[in-house]
Amino acid sequence: MPRPIEALIHQAALAHNLARARALAPDAQVWAVVKANAYGHGIENVFEAFRAADGFALLDLDEAQRLRQLGWRGPILLLEGCFEARDLELCSRLKLWHAVHCEQQIDWLAMHKTHEPHRVFLKMNSGMNRLGFMPQAFRAAWTRLNALPQVDEISLMTHFSDADAKRFGQDGIAHQVAAFQAATADLPGERSLSNSAATLRYNQRSEVRADWVRAGIMSYGGVPDFPEHDQGHWDLKPGMTLRSEIIGIQQLQPGDTVGYGSGFTADRAMRIGTVACGYADGYPRHCPTGTPVLVEGQRTRTIGRVSMDMLAVDLSELPQAALGSEVTLWGQGPKGQVLPIDEVARAAGTIGYELMCAITRRVPVTVEPLT
Repeated sequence: MPRPIEALIHQAALAHNLARARALAPDAQVWAVVKANAYGHGIENVFEAFRAADGFALLDLDEAQRLRQLGWRGPILLLEGCFEARDLELCSRLKLWHAVHCEQQIDWLAMHKTHEPHRVFLKMNSGMNRLGFMPQAFRAAWTRLNALPQVDEISLMTHFSDADAKRFGQDGIAHQVAAFQAATADLPGERSLSNSAATLRYNQRSEVRADWVRAGIMSYGGVPDFPEHDQGHWDLKPGMTLRSEIIGIQQLQPGDTVGYGSGFTADRAMRIGTVACGYADGYPRHCPTGTPVLVEGQRTRTIGRVSMDMLAVDLSELPQAALGSEVTLWGQGPKGQVLPIDEVARAAGTIGYELMCAITRRVPVTVEPLT
């Protein structure tokens, strides 16, 4: 039999989460963000669940081609735009919309030969300081684009750096909203401001509402402002479950150690289980003793260091656990229990986004049908 580790993709949960984005922004169109191979879930695995989106947003031309091959004929947005001039040829052929965030991308458009003008999203650096035109240069960039026959409609976009929390103790987005509004006050075109965090936390505010919202991590059941809020607060459901089984059981006496480096020492008699999951599967090596895990749906903790192929869990209070018992590393337990990926990520000192994206190719993936 194959090694008993598996990633489950819950299409019904994904569809539910996308519907939550639409409910929170009822007057906007919704991008389903599927960059990084749909946050590690697999574009092909989430496509049916996200068909209700108004468009797909991503980074890579290869991912855009895969969406077209799946039959999607609606909008696809390249969130970072083109990386070289010849990318525009594929944008023309695949009818891709693309971000414009620097002068060089405008230069490429000016030299591009196309029969159909492009839809572009002009990006403002309103305070993230990653990509985009500074507010004082934004209007000049818009004017250049507007003069090009290669450009059709120009939409306006920015990205929030602190929508998931406060910034220096103050409103996390106010300074960026003000910068965006001042620089775009009389410019035509659709707007896109809100990522998942802003859609969840701020979309009821009139100055944040726009024509498009970008539903990223929330579409997969991740909570951008965890632990302030959890999945239940935002009515989100885990889109992915990572599960395995107990493949070995050991009885410890006081003073016995567990794993590489003897990172855990038993202070009493203990019963522990060995799970077929390790960092070569994408489970973080730096998860410490005490990271939450479910065994047959009951919460317990990891013990000692995570190794390449295995990790240990505490079975001392779970006498019913045996060889073959199901272990939920994150996601949905066997009887409806939920172990939020954000809780596991927090124990590891990271975020749920990273755990989703880190699942490795050797982990078999099963897609639950959309019902």
